[in-house]
Amino acid sequence: MQRRQFHRLLTASVSAASLLSPVLVHAQTKTVLRAGDQKGGLRALLEAAGELKNLAYDIKWTEFPAAAPLAEALNADAVDFGPIGDAPLLFTLAAGSRVKAFAANRSDAYGTAILVSPESPLKDASSLRGKSIATNRGSIGHFVTLKALESVGLTADDVQIKFIPPADAKLALTQGAVDAWATWEPYTALAETSKHARVLVNGRGLSSGLSFLAATDSALLNKRSILQDFKGRVERAQVWSYKHPAEFGAALARIVGIPEEAARLQFERRATRWVPIDAQVITDQQRTADFYLKVGLVKQKLDVSKTFDSQFSGQA
Repeated sequence: MQRRQFHRLLTASVSAASLLSPVLVHAQTKTVLRAGDQKGGLRALLEAAGELKNLAYDIKWTEFPAAAPLAEALNADAVDFGPIGDAPLLFTLAAGSRVKAFAANRSDAYGTAILVSPESPLKDASSLRGKSIATNRGSIGHFVTLKALESVGLTADDVQIKFIPPADAKLALTQGAVDAWATWEPYTALAETSKHARVLVNGRGLSSGLSFLAATDSALLNKRSILQDFKGRVERAQVWSYKHPAEFGAALARIVGIPEEAARLQFERRATRWVPIDAQVITDQQRTADFYLKVGLVKQKLDVSKTFDSQFSGQA
């Protein structure tokens, strides 16, 4: 009798456990944050500063060579968020994407530049007339090219702009297939320190130096607290990096896979600082959008306020 009672109790316990175990397993599964990155920069910053420890969520990283493919991944909901410059963010808005910037930073725009080979006879922006320039369509390099041309009374019709990804553009420049290459960090620092190129025109006075963390609407809705935590980690890591430049420069070089000299150069001169999404940020972004309308890269006036989740910055 006792044996039969024990058997019934054991059977009931096993049955209960089989019902509860899927719930327990589900409860123990961490939410996955699908992070896009460019040239490993964001991940390197967080890893070097120790900000990827003790996460209450998992991060799945996907690296992109430039902002354009990252923007496409955001539009396709293939990633939850990623770092993106001011100009590429505008193209996502023009394409009708459901993406918003939830964090902003400003950097010295020097490294967003038009490069030429060291022996090139070109001296300034005006000497670009009739020349070929490689860049990514809609990139910050593309934007600075157009602004540089405008500053000397030229337009895109006065040059040949060839839309080529960064790695191919660098090869095209070094092989003489194009006269210039409009790019950004760390590509600028890499080209300079390797003596493959020199800066013809830098982005100071041409670019706002704004970049963002942009997320899909679905991620902002469903993973908001996680994105808030991630944003805080990035901001703390940035502060740490400028207090430990040598340590971070070495870590950046190792993680991203570039020479330490280039890593230090691009990091130190960018002087990145995270800023609130305030009226000035929105005004500067609107100015960029209006310029794109003026030069015909977008076909209708854009209201950039639709690309910001400005209340995100104020959350605890």
